Amino acid sequence: MPEEREQNAEHFLELIRKSRRGKFKVYIGMSAGVGKTYRMLQEAHTLLKNGIDIQLGYIETHNRKETHDLLEGLPIIPRRKLFYKGKELEEMDTQTIINTHPEVVIIDELAHSNIEGSKNEKRWQDVFEVLDAGINVISAVNIQHIESLNEEIQKITGIEVSERIPDRVLQAADEVVNIDLTADDLIARLKEGKIYDKTKVETALKNFFQAEKILQLRELALREVTSQVERKIENEIPRNIAARPERFLACVSSNADVSKMIIRKAARLASYYNSKWYVLYVQTEKENSDNIELAAQRHLINNFKMATELGAEVIQVTGKSIAAAIIETAEQKEITTICIGKPHFNLLQLIMSGGVFNQLLQKMSSSEIDLIILS
Repeated sequence: MPEEREQNAEHFLELIRKSRRGKFKVYIGMSAGVGKTYRMLQEAHTLLKNGIDIQLGYIETHNRKETHDLLEGLPIIPRRKLFYKGKELEEMDTQTIINTHPEVVIIDELAHSNIEGSKNEKRWQDVFEVLDAGINVISAVNIQHIESLNEEIQKITGIEVSERIPDRVLQAADEVVNIDLTADDLIARLKEGKIYDKTKVETALKNFFQAEKILQLRELALREVTSQVERKIENEIPRNIAARPERFLACVSSNADVSKMIIRKAARLASYYNSKWYVLYVQTEKENSDNIELAAQRHLINNFKMATELGAEVIQVTGKSIAAAIIETAEQKEITTICIGKPHFNLLQLIMSGGVFNQLLQKMSSSEIDLIILS
């Protein structure tokens, strides 16, 4: 009974925290130049006219005239200035925003990395502090900055985006709005010099701003917003029929690239089903601290950190059999779906082997656990 009372108290405390937290709205787009900042500034003017105390905490117009003109008449919280490597740089002043405590604050460039030595590594962490202080935030991000989409974005654009936000940042938003443009409209804006300086237009057209790439990014953005709406419905509209809650288990190894892919794809699945998920690493004798290379250890730690940021609970166990550890963990955590990487041996070997991996398949065939092999 005391444990039940404690759980009830924790639940009520969480409800209080949520009620005190600011509301969070995010504009999302398929690329630079679709008009996210422009739309935020338009909204700021509308709110200001309606008597709302709104201020600009950080805005980046990229010298786009139409966007820059909208700054006129809007109250701006000054940026803090600091020196880094002999240069004077500007950053958002999070503490001044919290002290000023406007009703609504606009904070652009959600995926921005703060200058080394700042309190928080990323701007989204600053935003969470502002929200926790009870201030409503309007922000913006491009689809290529979503962590779990990193591999897909790289395939489409040929570029690995370094500044990324965990999926849980978008999941924390009360409202996600897609700023949509057709590929033709976006390319027309580029040619008119409304996105980049005209000297950069030809290079942009040959690289990122190709119709096929834009269409693929547009589809990702639309899919992401649809997923957010479905999750909101799932959370806010009670269901009469009790459904089996999905629980995903992503099984990773010391192979850095494969593990990254598994974690990101499992995160997408868990996000889609709005479900709890775990990342499991089984340390065998050949990968103990004496045998595993330092580089592999470092990659493991980075992958665990990424998994945690994406919302997973990381489980590390030691054992002689990876398959046996997977079975045991799946039973303990009531897993519904196990995600693994593509095996590095052919199907005939798998069928002919009498090892524990076969026992895993047999165990799953007599249970309701699904197996997903991620390519």
